[in-house]
Amino acid sequence: MITKEDVDHVALLGRLELTNEEKEIYTRQLNDILGYFQSLEGLNTENIQPTAHVLPLKNVLREDWAGQHISREDALANCPDRDENYFKVPRII
Repeated sequence: MITKEDVDHVALLGRLELTNEEKEIYTRQLNDILGYFQSLEGLNTENIQPTAHVLPLKNVLREDWAGQHISREDALANCPDRDENYFKVPRII
């Protein structure tokens, strides 16, 4: 069971300023959520396979293969600014 002190402690950790009314609301809401999960514990899941997703989905990936590369000059042809064989970009840090 979540107490008002628990909500107060979490608010302190999150640097949140909550009114007493908000603390009461959050305490009640969190206890309602925990109560719902406790009701789920009563469900019979004996013949249910564990899954990460309810639909039988999987990633569809293309085959990975080495292709032909463009030349360095072609890659740098439209570069607005370059330094010898490298792209020159603005300093960020």
